[in-house]
Amino acid sequence: MTKAMGALSDIKVIDLSRVLGGPYCTQVLGDYGADVIKVEPPSGDETRGWGPPFEGDAASYFHGLNRSKRGMALDLRHPDGQAVLLQLLASADVLVENFKPGTLEKWGLGFDTLNERFPHLIQCRISGFGADGPMGGLPGYDAIIQAMAGLMSVNGEKGGEPLRVGLPVVDIVTGLNAVIGITLALHERTRSGKGQFVEAALFDSGLSLMHPHFPNVFYGGPQPRRTGNEHPNIAPYEVCRTATQPVFLAVGNNAQFARLCEQLDCNELLTDDRFASNGARLCNREALREMLETAMASRDGVTLAEQLMRSGVPCGPVLNTSQALEHPHTQHRNMVIEIGAYKGTGSPIKLARTPSSYTTPPPRFGEHTDTILKEVGLTQEQIDALKEKGILPVALRA
Repeated sequence: MTKAMGALSDIKVIDLSRVLGGPYCTQVLGDYGADVIKVEPPSGDETRGWGPPFEGDAASYFHGLNRSKRGMALDLRHPDGQAVLLQLLASADVLVENFKPGTLEKWGLGFDTLNERFPHLIQCRISGFGADGPMGGLPGYDAIIQAMAGLMSVNGEKGGEPLRVGLPVVDIVTGLNAVIGITLALHERTRSGKGQFVEAALFDSGLSLMHPHFPNVFYGGPQPRRTGNEHPNIAPYEVCRTATQPVFLAVGNNAQFARLCEQLDCNELLTDDRFASNGARLCNREALREMLETAMASRDGVTLAEQLMRSGVPCGPVLNTSQALEHPHTQHRNMVIEIGAYKGTGSPIKLARTPSSYTTPPPRFGEHTDTILKEVGLTQEQIDALKEKGILPVALRA
């Protein structure tokens, strides 16, 4: 499969972003055929150093976010570097950046200026809090937004301290929201012929994740609290012990509960008023969990989970990362992909006619600088002169 078959194969993206949200966004675009040009500063994307482990000149963290891109390095603090960026943007459809709001404006490259020069260009900014408002322009980080948006307040064990979710969920969702915004703007451009400014803020994305807790508050519920693995609105919806691997039950209605009781050979629970409805089960969830775990005490968790799932009861074994990667369905869904020595997580977005393709591993620092700049009209002599001046770094600067 070639990149030309991708859904976005006619789209060129200039990626000035670093770290997580922006690179995650542009990796998705690249997986679906966009020509993504990752432009790194002289010091490189910080995540090149976020290891061990390392592979080649970069940490695994960098490798997880930067495939399906070509790479170059450019010093945008210098007017000559800004001039090179303008040459790149002349043939581009999308600009993705996560500079602190006001940085591009300071360089004379703000949206109003770029829009006047390139009216077709879509500019996507990923920021912590947006550019204005009480916290406008302040830097934002995943864990800080988890704290401020309420995620930590509902994550953790009952009676325990607020707990950060163990992965950068806000950054990742912000990256996906940026993809959505960019594709919406690309679709609208087919009608208007005009680009527009797209913004994805970590703060907004963090708040958007707070379902069902915010709706519960909107409609008169109590202040959400930490419930460990328990769902605040559904029971049984939690981890249960077995003889081996723990399993997670997610029983959302009475029919599923009846099938659960049948499979566990504990139909007496169906005639117990304490468990007659979801509301009743929610009020008596500790007693219910104790009875269910008694029925599971001699069962193998992995086998039981598959049996329950096949009978129509949502259930899964609690796997560690290695077990999840080795699961046969992970392989079937093409969720572990390889490009030569590179190994990464596949795209979760499946398009039947124009699927994702994986042909380009993460770029080495400045790997494609010459090729990219020749495509936009620079001669080798001009490129060499810019390298001599340090505008096009050839090695990482400390």
